[in-house]
Amino acid sequence: MTELRIRPLTHRDMPACAQILCDVYNNDLWQCRWTAETAEAYLADYLEANRFVGFGAEKDGALIGAIFAHEKLWWNNTEVFIDEMFVLPARQGQGVGRALMARLEEYVADKGLAGLTLTTNRYAPAPEFYRHLGFSDCGHVLFMAKEVPQ
Repeated sequence: MTELRIRPLTHRDMPACAQILCDVYNNDLWQCRWTAETAEAYLADYLEANRFVGFGAEKDGALIGAIFAHEKLWWNNTEVFIDEMFVLPARQGQGVGRALMARLEEYVADKGLAGLTLTTNRYAPAPEFYRHLGFSDCGHVLFMAKEVPQ
């Protein structure tokens, strides 16, 4: 068995990333209904952004997880916002997510950026994963949404 390899994402990775996203989120917990096409288009929007930062986790020649982020300009220092992170369900709990996050932290440190930010579902296991990696809840931030009638 080969070692886990973390490498930059490319356009060639989008079909595999889309499939992993579907495998992770199309279930009762997340209640998503991605198709391969919508997932690939969704992720390609991130990949094509000017300040995109993304890495894939590869094992035995196959992509098993990815992190999609972007540099977000801010008044006092640029931060990196994590848009998506996902790992194949069968590979979760094996250090893949930690390795992806470690590579992103290395990127932030090398560039002298402020840090990392993200949003996630408070009712899923993800918040505990992120807290374990040193993230903290930001009580001063309020995520808001509004549905617009059609």
